[in-house]
Amino acid sequence: MTRTGGQILVDQLVKQGVDDIFCVPGESYLAVLDALHDAKIRVTVCRQEGGAAMMAEAAGKLTGRPGICFVTRGPGATNASHGVHIAHQDSTPMILFVGQIERSARERGAFQELDYRAVFGSMTKWTTEIDDAARIPEIISRAFHVAMSGRPGPVVIALPEDMLVEMAEVKDAPFVTPVPATPARAQIEALGARLAAAKSPVVLLGGTRWDEKAIADIARFAERYDLPVAVSFRRQMLFPVDHPNFAGDLGIGANPALLERFKQSDLILAIGARLGEMPSQGYSLLDIPGDGEKLVHVHPGAEELGRVYATALPIHADPASFATALGALTPPNALPWAGEAKKAHAAWREWTGEKKTPGALQMWQVMQHLNETLSADAIMTNGAGNYATWLHRFRAFTRFQTQAAPTSGSMGYGVPAAVAAKRVFPDREVISFAGDGCFLMNGQEFATAVQYDLPVIILVIDNGMYGTIRMHQEREYPGRVSATLLKNPDFAAYARAFGGHGERVEKTEDFAPALARARASGKPAILHCLIDPEAITPAMTLSQIRDKAKAGK
Repeated sequence: MTRTGGQILVDQLVKQGVDDIFCVPGESYLAVLDALHDAKIRVTVCRQEGGAAMMAEAAGKLTGRPGICFVTRGPGATNASHGVHIAHQDSTPMILFVGQIERSARERGAFQELDYRAVFGSMTKWTTEIDDAARIPEIISRAFHVAMSGRPGPVVIALPEDMLVEMAEVKDAPFVTPVPATPARAQIEALGARLAAAKSPVVLLGGTRWDEKAIADIARFAERYDLPVAVSFRRQMLFPVDHPNFAGDLGIGANPALLERFKQSDLILAIGARLGEMPSQGYSLLDIPGDGEKLVHVHPGAEELGRVYATALPIHADPASFATALGALTPPNALPWAGEAKKAHAAWREWTGEKKTPGALQMWQVMQHLNETLSADAIMTNGAGNYATWLHRFRAFTRFQTQAAPTSGSMGYGVPAAVAAKRVFPDREVISFAGDGCFLMNGQEFATAVQYDLPVIILVIDNGMYGTIRMHQEREYPGRVSATLLKNPDFAAYARAFGGHGERVEKTEDFAPALARARASGKPAILHCLIDPEAITPAMTLSQIRDKAKAGK
């Protein structure tokens, strides 16, 4: 069948089971927009390309299939680079399609011309341009393979405007599934021998390519071996916090007891995690490269094994395949570390106990109410900032596919991620956390939620400043406040102006009824939560950080 390049492209997305596309329209890919008119694909029109790309990244993070984003050339592409960088750092499958100038105008400095390979090459697994409409099925098939296999990540594909209206006769490509990476039997046996010789082992879960079965398999393995299990930075959904073997999360401001456990451990089984800067506590948790005797590193990307840390037992395997293989192991009769998982879980429970902070609105009680009120399958999203500590430390994550948070530390992520989550999972509740600075980086996507009747609830945690930077500023330059204060709008009025539900929350006792009204409204909602600027972390106030820094100087 002879079709335009635009039609061939959309047909390939249908063949790959794509249900959702996030985009900002542009004249550079009109032929694709026309083909989407009759396709059974939901198109979410966004207000800025950064938001659209973050939505696609969140969809990829939650589903394991590439999130799809379309933007126009030049400034559209550079705006979208935020989402591409998140996908790269977070190991998320994603494909960004970018309109491109006509092929005959290349290298003339044409309107919005951009060298996409140069711009995106360092933050993608593959960046390419389609020159021939007949090659579209081949390239889309490869893009899905590349995005999902090994360590997942983003692919960027440029689409010359004239190529999209070119006619071609070509067959569609078949459905793509990620290539499994299965551990060798000898590697599993070697792991069993190392566990049998260990005195204080611990498990760390991270990365992507997980599913519900894999998490259940890991839980059974941890129970058989009585192992403490921790999760990496912003990967709380990888192990249920109510499981007796859960030891906490290894991220920013980690529990000192958990850090000490990892430091004293003689065997760290890291599954799927890269052990990047945040979980490794600034690359201080393990020696670099070290002798490798302490670390068993399991990762689906062969290039990650030995990249930073030496390991005497590198295992090239995806988490799902590895978790299945662990069923072959039988623990020894006596476990020297018996009871340590229970101790680790107790330490985590103590760490997440009541934390009173200055001010009339207590975030610990807000989190307690959310845990009591929300269903276990509610999806939580957030961007970057100290406010996210309350969510990551105190939310009772017990289910897979309930978290979308940027391990890259990108601000402005929470609102678009919430829109994507509700679009992909319309029957599940979606709650987003955003700081006052974080919200206004992509807060315009609240309009997208209103346009598509997506009743997400955004908690804007307002302390009148870029809180994380202010915290660092007080620690390094105490009392010298510079460029971190904010004068904010009425975020509740902002919500109502767009056609959503908005309320202002200033006291702890006001939160529960405000949340109930937001849920009952059936509209996208913003709860403008004002917290005391002193409540910068659960552990220390801003003044305490400043005073400690002054004393140290």
